[in-house]
Amino acid sequence: MTKTVTAVYQSWLPVENAYNDLIGKGIPREKIVTHAANNQIDVIVPEESEPEIREILERHAPTSIS
Repeated sequence: MTKTVTAVYQSWLPVENAYNDLIGKGIPREKIVTHAANNQIDVIVPEESEPEIREILERHAPTSIS
């Protein structure tokens, strides 16, 4: 089963950095959605990958993650 992990940041730069880190870890581009209007990134992953994805997103100091 898949899950969407969402992180919101204070500016766009952390979104770009998180995106690049996720790509570097082998997450397919089509599984990552960014939203410039609210500095948000959504990652669609299998449930068993959620802890690793959260760790990557948390490296960039999100204001919220869910």
